[in-house]
Amino acid sequence: MKVFVVAAVLAVAAAAPAPDSPSYRPAPSYKPAPYHPAPSYKPAPYHPEPQYKEEAKPFAYDYAVNDHYSGANFAKKEESDGHNTQGYYSVALPDGRVQHVKYVADHYGGYNAEVTYEGEATYPEYHPAPAYKAAAPAYKPAYKPAYKPAPAYKPAPAYTPSYKPAVAY
Repeated sequence: MKVFVVAAVLAVAAAAPAPDSPSYRPAPSYKPAPYHPAPSYKPAPYHPEPQYKEEAKPFAYDYAVNDHYSGANFAKKEESDGHNTQGYYSVALPDGRVQHVKYVADHYGGYNAEVTYEGEATYPEYHPAPAYKAAAPAYKPAYKPAYKPAPAYKPAPAYTPSYKPAVAY
């Protein structure tokens, strides 16, 4: 009998699949296909704008404003030969100084500026505004009302007996 049991165990072991190939395979996971609806319009085809290489053109301009009433005081002058640009501008600052800027700009050296200031910065002393006081009303009625308001309600006096008891407790 023992031989029979050992033979049965060996037969089952020989019939079992090799450990390299598992007999169990997990079911494939369900992933729905992503939803991409068809567009309701037909997009226009893309056509890039043509690029035109224009030669740089020389220019020169200047302007200035000096308004004593408003205090606006600024000026600018700029010139270019088509490759190098140089210029100057000045502006009156709120602190009383005038800022002057001279600059040169080109494709190789970039923008280079020299900034100077004229005058001394001044700041006014702070004086807080006085506290608000309500003004007297400007309206006074020119007539007297025809009626007299009723007197205010006064409750009756509390009850006090008019006699004195004969016996004191």
